[in-house]
Amino acid sequence: MIDEAGRGWAGTGWGGSGGHAVRLAVGRLDDPDPVVRAAACDLLGFASEVHGDDLRADAATALISLAGSETDPEVHWSIARALGATGDPRALPTLVTLARSSDSDVRFQVAVAVPMVLDDPPAEAGEAVLIDLCADPDARVRECATFGLGWLSTADGNAVRRALWDRTRDVDPEVRAEGARGLARRRDARALPLVRELLAQDEVHTFTVQAAAYLANPSLLPLLAGFDPDEDHVAEALRECDPLRRDRRNDLAWRLLLAVHRRRPDWAVTIAGERCDLDLNLDITDGVDRSAYWCVDGLLRRAGDDPERAAELAIADLGPARAAAER
Repeated sequence: MIDEAGRGWAGTGWGGSGGHAVRLAVGRLDDPDPVVRAAACDLLGFASEVHGDDLRADAATALISLAGSETDPEVHWSIARALGATGDPRALPTLVTLARSSDSDVRFQVAVAVPMVLDDPPAEAGEAVLIDLCADPDARVRECATFGLGWLSTADGNAVRRALWDRTRDVDPEVRAEGARGLARRRDARALPLVRELLAQDEVHTFTVQAAAYLANPSLLPLLAGFDPDEDHVAEALRECDPLRRDRRNDLAWRLLLAVHRRRPDWAVTIAGERCDLDLNLDITDGVDRSAYWCVDGLLRRAGDDPERAAELAIADLGPARAAAER
């Protein structure tokens, strides 16, 4: 808010360039020129990206307030972009409204912004707007919404999977690849025939290789064998689709857990993985309630695939802080 004396945002106590940028932007949000209002929104988004949490909540409040009366599509585009930069869940109802814009550029920016303001698990309204945008007439909007729904979000359920399945039959190849990847990330076997088809093509999208990793099906190994293991995600897909490699990784992870527990039986040690994630994570809570986690694959690489050495590295990572706490 601008205080009565016009001295800037009242009650925040902000200093530095971020606060000055927000005060300047908020003071221009009611300018009669839509170009100025759009620029003010852009500045609020930029300040949110650069200066972080100290500014984001108030930037989001100002943008949401403006959206209630704004009619210009160019300003709507800037509002949507800036709200995404704030990452504020309160922005979702405003973005849902902007998703009904007749301007495809605005809808595209909404598709970009919505995943940035969703909680985990995402709100039903966030799922619904992305599902709707997955069927947008504009291919750019469909691709971005499918990416947001299928890859950035952990949303799941019949409606989500139906939307992703529909995109696997899209006329646009980029959208098809996103649909297949999103469906595979949910371990949905319906993606398997499409991933086989896409892997056999002369030009194979990185998304398709990632989809293969999530499906973890040995029938994909002959198709993956022709790829360079050093290319993006190929080694990951080869490991996930090969039962022997996957079992070896799981065995190393189990031996790592036992090695930590043997050294520190007083610590809580777990290894777990998220359903929509390929990584396994080692989680440790020590005797003074400090906790940390490591990607198992990364920790084992540091240790030359030696679980005993990996356990020592993890304990050493926590050791100094623990010693300081005990003193």
